[in-house]
Amino acid sequence: MQKKRDRTTAETPPANEYAIGDPALFARNMMQVGVQSQRLLSDFVKRQAAKDGGAPFDPLNITGAFTALLKSMAANPAALVEAQFQLWRDFMGLWENTANRMLGGESKPVVAAGPGDKRFRDKDWDQNQIFDFIKQSYLLTANWMQDTVAKVDGDLDARTRKRIAFYTKQFADAIAPTNFVLTNPEVLRATLQSNGENLVKGLNNLLEDIDRGDGQLTIRQSADAFVIGENIATAPGKVVFRNALIELLQFDPTTAQVHEKPLLIFPPWINKFYILDLRPENSFIRWAVAQGYTVFVASWVNPDRKLAQKTFEDYMREGIFAGLDAVKDATGVEKINCIGYCIGGTLLSATLAYMAARGDHRVNSATFFAAQADFSEAGDLQVFIDDEQLDSLKQQMDADGGLLEGRKMGTTFNMLRANDLIWSFVVSNYLLGKEPAPFDLLYWNADTTRMPEATHLFYLREFYKNNALATGKMSFDNVKLDLAKVKIPIYLQSAKEDHIAPFRTVYKSTRLFKGPIRFILAGSGHIAGVINPPAAKKYQYWTNDKFGGAKKNPYPPTVEEWQAGATEHPGSWWGDWDAWLAKLSGPKIPARKPGSGKLKTLGDAPGTYVKLKAG
Repeated sequence: MQKKRDRTTAETPPANEYAIGDPALFARNMMQVGVQSQRLLSDFVKRQAAKDGGAPFDPLNITGAFTALLKSMAANPAALVEAQFQLWRDFMGLWENTANRMLGGESKPVVAAGPGDKRFRDKDWDQNQIFDFIKQSYLLTANWMQDTVAKVDGDLDARTRKRIAFYTKQFADAIAPTNFVLTNPEVLRATLQSNGENLVKGLNNLLEDIDRGDGQLTIRQSADAFVIGENIATAPGKVVFRNALIELLQFDPTTAQVHEKPLLIFPPWINKFYILDLRPENSFIRWAVAQGYTVFVASWVNPDRKLAQKTFEDYMREGIFAGLDAVKDATGVEKINCIGYCIGGTLLSATLAYMAARGDHRVNSATFFAAQADFSEAGDLQVFIDDEQLDSLKQQMDADGGLLEGRKMGTTFNMLRANDLIWSFVVSNYLLGKEPAPFDLLYWNADTTRMPEATHLFYLREFYKNNALATGKMSFDNVKLDLAKVKIPIYLQSAKEDHIAPFRTVYKSTRLFKGPIRFILAGSGHIAGVINPPAAKKYQYWTNDKFGGAKKNPYPPTVEEWQAGATEHPGSWWGDWDAWLAKLSGPKIPARKPGSGKLKTLGDAPGTYVKLKAG
């Protein structure tokens, strides 16, 4: 009977949602929270004291950015006074509206959250007058901060302005009322109704994440419900080649006949290849195999200290060139269709320029998924690229044995979408005390890789900072790289909401390559814009058949001109790409099985490199 009464009580919410259920139990839990918090602080102090002192004090050079901002503000104090006066007027309007609402009147909000802002979905952010005031106060202040720094006059260059705007937004996101117990209605209700159990569980989650990160907070975004090769990355195939940098995977055919020319994919080595093979229903690899392509994928190694000095050219020679040679041995075909995704596409672009200069014609066509060759408008990642930050990064990598540890790279990418990838999990995991749900994409996102120092610094300096490839100032092995010499067919995929490879900068490649080009713009972002299977019937894509990149119909200078005549299509762009590539892939021949050519199989897909974990 007692169990039944407890169950009934748990199912019936208290009349006052903000009342403490059991004061004695609440007090005990708060005491436990205090003890756990003391342990957390003590461990943090010990870990900091144990550090060797080699880490830079300000690795992101935030001090430099805001010192420049303060100097510019000091030069025009009248503008700052006007901004402060505007904030005061906005708050007076908010006070007036709130008072009117408390007296029973109707008042429109002074400020509202953006349509994509998921932080204020709880009903009490609108229905409860106190929390509505807290929300609007925050939004007024956050918007004011960002508008004020954006309007500062003075000697601030474009990159400094972008960095100031980025870090101001990071600060505004961090101080949001959703991130604190007493100012988040959902968390406050959970705390009072569970007698603080959520905070006890949340602190345990926090301690586990810090222990798992060896003293650094590594937020768990997905439950550990996936095993590579068992319920994720399961497309059947074989490893047919291996060297220090790649395992080459060849996937089993599912059609009786295949296109003569094989398809070789170079994913980014910043993450692992199985973004292209998460589950059967959203696997690009399985889908491409089903369209009759013989699919090969380079699975990059997760480098250790022995590979710290591998260069960008090494990735070209031991990655792309080795892959091309191996595919030729496996199929007997010399001209091969290639795909490059993200940094894999950047490497492919540079390699194509090198091959064109050397008269190497092994690549039949090239497809680029969310890949940049021109970095002049490379998005928010540029805020991390200046001389001071690069010097600090080199210092960190030297201290770590010549590698950038995976968790540090992961933190950088998470900062680009902090509300979705950091603060939402802080609230859910640590304040609400919930366990993260299984999510294949976020599991992949957290399965980080290390970066070799020589390769990574070259990439950041020469591409992001100097834009050397697009401006013709890059050389490999004393061979000048000129993208204008690349005249093979090119397919450029971009995504409208991509924050890593913005579609405007991907579009610039239409003016760099000189062969026939097809540019498309997909819906969504850097991942979902690429991994969008036709069966899902999600998003959309845009094409403009007026332009094809040949001399008679070159692409216009700006993507806005291209968009003006573009046609929107519902669903996935994969079919458009297949129609384009099929024409370039030769006649159909009997399907090839892994191991049927000169290369013998070395093991089952997904291989061994993909299972190597990073710190």
